[in-house]
Amino acid sequence: MPTVVPSPTVQMRTGVGSVLLSDNFRNATFWLTGPSGQGTIALGQNELTLAVDQDKGYLFSFRNEPIFEDFYVEITASPNICTGLDEYGLLFRYNGPRDFYRFSLSCDGQARLDKVVAGLPSSPQPWLASPSVPRGAPSTSRLGVWVRGDEMQFFIDDEFQFAVQDRILHRGMIGIFARAAGETAVTVSFSDLVVYQVLEKSKRKGAERD
Repeated sequence: MPTVVPSPTVQMRTGVGSVLLSDNFRNATFWLTGPSGQGTIALGQNELTLAVDQDKGYLFSFRNEPIFEDFYVEITASPNICTGLDEYGLLFRYNGPRDFYRFSLSCDGQARLDKVVAGLPSSPQPWLASPSVPRGAPSTSRLGVWVRGDEMQFFIDDEFQFAVQDRILHRGMIGIFARAAGETAVTVSFSDLVVYQVLEKSKRKGAERD
């Protein structure tokens, strides 16, 4: 199995600017919450918790506004019950359940990027083992996704994981998810969501000259 070796991030996440959105999960107005056939999504103390209680169940929630195009997003993910190939992570450029990207961490120490377009799934970056991904639970990680145009970079606890270029989905909402790989429950809490501006290349070069 290929392994990610985190590299220095000096050239990564260029053009990150001011904060566009900060969400401490005190208000459920913008998020999908409540029980479902797969489990429960509940707002807690400054966190949103996805509790999957069905075999191979899948839960997700998304922030219904604003819609982002280019951005750098960070969120803290804290699995409380999680084993093996159970997974959790961040949805971005989400345009409904049939069109989105999904940055996934597994509970056995791997990371990947999935893409769903018109309901058809693919993996621009298949599973990669990474020392940055904690094994099992309880644990906590800070996930980061930087996107500008078709360029995407992925981080865990400020460590660069991999980069992908993809031209299909250009804008959308931010979301979270958790999935059970087998018969055991999965519970993951998410907190401290921050979205930053990413400058266009021409604007970034002009700011550097100034």
